[in-house]
Amino acid sequence: MTKNHQIIIFDTTLRDGEQSPGASMNQAEKLRIATQLEKLGVNVIEAGFPAASQGDFEAVKAIAHALKVSQVAALCRANEDDIKKGWQAVKDAAHPRIHIFIATSQLHMKYKLAMEPSMVLDQTVKSVKLAASFTDNVEFSAEDGSRSDPSFLCKIFEAAIDAGATTINLPDTVGYAIPEEFGALVKYVMENTANMDKAIMSVHCHNDLGLATSNTLAAIKAGARQVEVTINGIGERAGNTSLEEVVMSLNTRPNFFPQTTSIDTTRIYPTSRLVSMITGILVQPNRAIVGANAFAHEAGIHQDGMLKNPMTYEIMKPETIGLNKNNLVLGKHSGRHALNSHIQEMGYTLSKKELDTVFKKFKNLADKKKQIQDEDIEALVNEGILRSSEVFSLEYIHVVSGNKVFPTASVHLNINGSSVQGATEGSGPIDAVYNIISKLTGTKSELLRFTISALTEGTDAQGEVTVRLQENNIVALGKGTDPDIITASALAYINGLNTLEYLKEHPVVKPEHL
Repeated sequence: MTKNHQIIIFDTTLRDGEQSPGASMNQAEKLRIATQLEKLGVNVIEAGFPAASQGDFEAVKAIAHALKVSQVAALCRANEDDIKKGWQAVKDAAHPRIHIFIATSQLHMKYKLAMEPSMVLDQTVKSVKLAASFTDNVEFSAEDGSRSDPSFLCKIFEAAIDAGATTINLPDTVGYAIPEEFGALVKYVMENTANMDKAIMSVHCHNDLGLATSNTLAAIKAGARQVEVTINGIGERAGNTSLEEVVMSLNTRPNFFPQTTSIDTTRIYPTSRLVSMITGILVQPNRAIVGANAFAHEAGIHQDGMLKNPMTYEIMKPETIGLNKNNLVLGKHSGRHALNSHIQEMGYTLSKKELDTVFKKFKNLADKKKQIQDEDIEALVNEGILRSSEVFSLEYIHVVSGNKVFPTASVHLNINGSSVQGATEGSGPIDAVYNIISKLTGTKSELLRFTISALTEGTDAQGEVTVRLQENNIVALGKGTDPDIITASALAYINGLNTLEYLKEHPVVKPEHL
């Protein structure tokens, strides 16, 4: 079904990745990430779970309509309603796929499904046949496969292939497997499923023991030819296998892994940055490949070796993943055409109205910051275009603070078209700002996390603030950027409150996961 040395990259950032707490995205944000994943060279993009909500259905449908190269997959439970709705969402895609799953471990079949193995087998055949009546691109996954009986896996996979499945996926749903064990299971299934030559073997690993990438690489050595991954490894609980770790492992160690991918590695870092910016999930500094410290060297002996030959302590070049590339730097004298051309190179297509909005924000930023870099432009587009309609917006902020004054903040907000204002004190300037915003909006949310970092280098860099809010078991992330960190903090808090309002109207239904 695929060349022996070609690994199919199946990205589930928009589905499994969105199941990270607080990582919900609106349709425009999902479409932006999907477009970037296609540019990255991802073969299959799992756009969502259409049966989960009308919002998810519409987002999957929009992505299916927009993409021209990557396959677009819809996740469905093994039932008629899910599969029909999934097909309606992806049928207009250039390359649609239906992805069906059902649990196969004794634990899940008994306590979650309350079904006998024979019933699960029958349901699988029925569901795959229905999906195959719509498309010849059908994937079947055995949820909790790593804890399932190997002989039953072979039996249900054989039945699924006979029913029309062209990809068979073996998930380590709870991140329980060990690499040697998982590789052996993949090999066993491939050798003992009679018709496996008619399908592609796939794996989907979780990172609960920190072994998702190791298990995935072990599966590749054992014969798997599709891997299911996410950008930055985001996902349920401890996350999923990281796309960048798998791809760069294959790229860096061709003597050990002769397999290749279609990924344009120079787009890895920009894609990582985009996903982090949109989801609000920060990349830890020491994260492999894309972390801020991945190519940093502190020890003197390391620095000395690097100066003599970079390969003494670097096993890959930063440029390989798109880091330290020569980017066009814009400034206050850059015109609308130059900005629009650069935005298009970054993957955005803006309407005249949207460009007007971004250009106005660009000029305001250029008055405060000499050089505008890609990260700044991403933030401008994200805040000005991709965000959903706002209930709350900031009109004015004034703060008094210092070592001999009591911090106070005066804030003007627009709430559903009406202007409100107030002032109060706090233990610090940001606390004062948050106190008055909380009072004006009447929010009952709790601030769970507050982080701040510089968006780019330099003392005039924009501050990037991320907050995590919780209200009635709904978790929302908010982000704000501005050269003034207090203003950035206010924007992040207000964005988080707007996201909470959005989620109240568009609840994210998180189904069983693979």
